[in-house]
Amino acid sequence: MAGINVSPASLLELIAEIAEIPINAGVFKKDCADLTRRVCLLTHLVEEIRDSKPIDSAAASSSENDWWSDLVVGLQAAKRLLSSATRFQARDSSDGAVKRISFQLQCITWKLEKALSNLPYDLYDISDEVGEQVELARSQLRRAMQRYGSLNSNKFLNGLSEPMERDAFSNVKIKAEEEKLEGISETVPFGEAKKQLRKSSSISLAFYLSKDADTDRLDKMVTKNTDESKKSDKLTIPVDFLCPVSLELMKDPVIVATGQTYERAYIQRWIDCGNLTCPKTQQKLEHFTLTPNYVLRSLISRWCTEHNIEQPAGYINGRSRNRGDMSVIKALVHKLSSRSVEERRNAVSEIRSLSKRSTDNRILIAEAGAIPVLVNLLTSEDVATQENAITCVLNLSIYDNNKELIMFAGAVTSIVQVLRAGTMEARENAAATLFSLSLADENKIIIGGSGAIPALVDLLENGTPRGKKDAATALFNLCIYQGNKGRAVRAGIVPALVKMLSDSSSHRMVDEALTILSVLASNLDAKASIVKANTLPALIGILQTGQARNRENAAAILLSLCKKDTEKLVSIGRLGAVVPLMDLSNNGTERGKRKATSLLELLRKACQ
Repeated sequence: MAGINVSPASLLELIAEIAEIPINAGVFKKDCADLTRRVCLLTHLVEEIRDSKPIDSAAASSSENDWWSDLVVGLQAAKRLLSSATRFQARDSSDGAVKRISFQLQCITWKLEKALSNLPYDLYDISDEVGEQVELARSQLRRAMQRYGSLNSNKFLNGLSEPMERDAFSNVKIKAEEEKLEGISETVPFGEAKKQLRKSSSISLAFYLSKDADTDRLDKMVTKNTDESKKSDKLTIPVDFLCPVSLELMKDPVIVATGQTYERAYIQRWIDCGNLTCPKTQQKLEHFTLTPNYVLRSLISRWCTEHNIEQPAGYINGRSRNRGDMSVIKALVHKLSSRSVEERRNAVSEIRSLSKRSTDNRILIAEAGAIPVLVNLLTSEDVATQENAITCVLNLSIYDNNKELIMFAGAVTSIVQVLRAGTMEARENAAATLFSLSLADENKIIIGGSGAIPALVDLLENGTPRGKKDAATALFNLCIYQGNKGRAVRAGIVPALVKMLSDSSSHRMVDEALTILSVLASNLDAKASIVKANTLPALIGILQTGQARNRENAAAILLSLCKKDTEKLVSIGRLGAVVPLMDLSNNGTERGKRKATSLLELLRKACQ
């Protein structure tokens, strides 16, 4: 394989070269910046591989070489792509070139994710911190793979080795392929697109997916294959119906100042990110008014009807389902900046109600530019306005695409301020919002470093039953990230959780307390704090009489605490752990059986 003979030192140089590639403004600015950031996350991994020696050279001959080769090929392709895509100017190139870059981004994303998923941790001395960075990069690559669109095939074209700067953006060379590629989009099944690609003599996609590829895992990652796409196997979508930015069938086409038409959501995000030019022509936008293209919308609707294809969500019979709602929402968003406290309060209350009703409303509210304004209202001195604003942000965060917009608006600092000093209802919703945002792995790091954890621990100790549950859920999710475990211990989470195990007034929180403790128990500081709080008797009691899930977590915690500690093993044996552990090893879940069996084996050795 091509990557076997590439040393870690050479790969570090390659990563450094990728990091130095300038990311200029353009259609693929965000994609290139995201790819560069993910590649840079791998620096410490390659450094630790450079400094370590494979533990088992025989095992390294197969598993090591496969993943390393994939990683090298992916990074080499990333460098070629970034060198070309950052110079890409839409006005100088065809739609075929845009599609090709999008496809290359998809290929590279998949290749890197595949390499990291096969990383043989047992062959190297990889630290926990670096392992977490790898998992963070993997999760980001998986989400990017889903966003780039549907492949709907067990075979995957790998176009990674083509030197893109040679001919990728030449109008002359691409003209012939444009006629064949025209109409290929994410709504057309990949198998048909692949046939058309093979017919094009201008395209040289170098090699196909290797035979050992995990096609089942790939199929789970990509977008589902709908019945509508099956109907359109041999259907070509008119290129004028596709948004130049997303390459998807438009549902709400709008015209910008240069006369070009885009899907509203994509061009609005383009403008919101500070871009002042038209993506396709690169001309400066004289104004940012988005004018609905009713004629094109009607044509798309008619075309969908004629070909028995479900019309894009958002309009039917050529008319927008949500257009009236959008007008109302825009008016309400405008009122959020009113000088009148009463008008702001009423507007945010209305938006709270709308954001609760449906996903469509959450999308429209975000598209109307409400998120930055709502974030500003989180620091409002008016109690009702603050309560409604934090609830709006919570509701909007339910839609995954809005999470990024909320983080981009710098909301975390204000949410933590509400969590510390708001009314109890506002604090509860702030905790729930942090949980929702922390579902994206990269946000766990940001939230953990924001001061949110001490405020969540305070709510866990002193909140209402609902507030305690909201705080516990958020803390559990944040503590999945290793770096946040120490922060939680320093904030006093362990005494609060241990108290819940024996406090009758908190009996409903035993499940949550045990679940969080089982996550924390792998941390040395947490382990010391759990032992110091004299938790062993309470854990043995739960092991003897608790519910199935709680017994399983109690066994997991005891295993973490007693491993390599003979004194504690003897102690839990005297407290009566053996009989319930034997029962769990026979009648528990697979995880419960595994934990109980391991603990019993340690107890047996300790007795000997």
